[in-house]
Amino acid sequence: MVTRIVATEVARRAGSRARKTARAVQSHATRAASGILGLAGERMTKVDTAWLRMDSPSNLMVIVGVWTLKPGISYAELCKRVEERLLKYNRFRQRVVEDAAGATWVEDAEFDIANQVVREKLPKAKGATQQQALQKRVGELAMEPLDRAHPLWRIHLVEDYEGGSALIVRIHHCIADGIALISVTMSLVDGGAAPPERRRKQAPSNPEEWIADTLIKPFTDISVKALGKMGEGAAKSLEMLRDPQQGLSSSFDVAKVGLQLVNDAAALLLMPDDSKTRLKGKPGRSKRVAWCPPVPLEEVKAVGKALNCSINDVLLSCVAGAIGEYLRELGDDVDGQEIRAMVPVNLRPMEQAYKLGNRFGLVPLVLPIGIQNPIERVYEVRRRMNALKGSTQPVLAFLTLALSGLLIKPAQDAITSMFGRKTTAVMTNVPGPREKLKFLGSTIEQTLFWVPQSGDIGLGVSILSYGGGVQFGVITDTTLCPDPQKIIDQFEPEFGKLSVVTLMLPWGE
Repeated sequence: MVTRIVATEVARRAGSRARKTARAVQSHATRAASGILGLAGERMTKVDTAWLRMDSPSNLMVIVGVWTLKPGISYAELCKRVEERLLKYNRFRQRVVEDAAGATWVEDAEFDIANQVVREKLPKAKGATQQQALQKRVGELAMEPLDRAHPLWRIHLVEDYEGGSALIVRIHHCIADGIALISVTMSLVDGGAAPPERRRKQAPSNPEEWIADTLIKPFTDISVKALGKMGEGAAKSLEMLRDPQQGLSSSFDVAKVGLQLVNDAAALLLMPDDSKTRLKGKPGRSKRVAWCPPVPLEEVKAVGKALNCSINDVLLSCVAGAIGEYLRELGDDVDGQEIRAMVPVNLRPMEQAYKLGNRFGLVPLVLPIGIQNPIERVYEVRRRMNALKGSTQPVLAFLTLALSGLLIKPAQDAITSMFGRKTTAVMTNVPGPREKLKFLGSTIEQTLFWVPQSGDIGLGVSILSYGGGVQFGVITDTTLCPDPQKIIDQFEPEFGKLSVVTLMLPWGE
């Protein structure tokens, strides 16, 4: 009995020493990280650090967005709204200071709204429309680095654009991903609310909590919610990481998710290099963007319902058809060919989007550009999309980015290069508000955005539903695709073909 009491007391004291040691180590690490170069600030996450370091001469990691508004807005009103709403987010007042171990968010002591919000005047080129002039300028700004002496974002106001105004917004990817930036957008528009106040996080009380809080919980929280939508079994198994007692009762589920993770990791690593089309190669140092008029969302829904396909299936099929037709018109034989696009997958609860940062994974989607029959192509896209359900690849890609943020730049570049060889495009598909929004009393008529391409990827495709329409946009490297409008011009005809053929099908069957 005495021996047991002594042993218990020794264990208790050892645990107490371990907890104190862990807290001291954690405190020292925090002071060391935030005190580098004598600066006080918040340490950047490893995933965000990976995006910060991913800039290259051919691809800057900058998200570019465009709003067109009617009637026009004034520069003074815009600055006031940005100061009232956008600067409520700490990240938009902070600059980035890099060091050998990573980077730190630091308040910009010289912050000036005039540096961040600027006037833009479009050149008047002979024979060019204002839209073409705006597209040219957006392409130029996509390759103009943001000033690292100040916060990594900038808003350009074109005060006179097609009877209204246009905004070009540039935000470095290290600040936030696309889903988080939608939350930012919703706070800027008329009626929008400032981000919720953050509660100060309490420090973990013991080493086990510290490990779980630092390493395991950030992974499982976002993974379980995301995988819950893709595969119930995978989500249930990952839930066990947060509740081991629950996991002990179902070793079969643990084995199942373990096998899924192994298979998906092997699939990512052993993925062959992508098809060699003219869209694949070494990019140069200039970009072009293009977009088309919105396609009515109700028409897209009707086609999807008639074919028993999702809206995504229909839109992605049209993207594949547009790229295929573009290459055929240039004389390329693409019959039977396919290209791979990396598609971002959100890994965060939507109610936490205001926290900014990057919480998304990537999943490779193969687009059958060689199938000309629109019905056959949409069903092939549906088959491929269904095959991705239950995949843990988005989570693995997220962890790969987190790992690369820990590595030196050459090692990170090697990882980025690997993804670049296996991919032709980056594609985003984001559902936006059903009704058109107001900004400073004006109507946002169109909203477009392009996420950056990494490594040697030279094609970016964006699909955004907004105000009852679906907006399709493309950004390309001019060395690989000098005129992205030629891809855009194929999108609406491809949807038209699919609509006509759908109407001709026997609907009673």
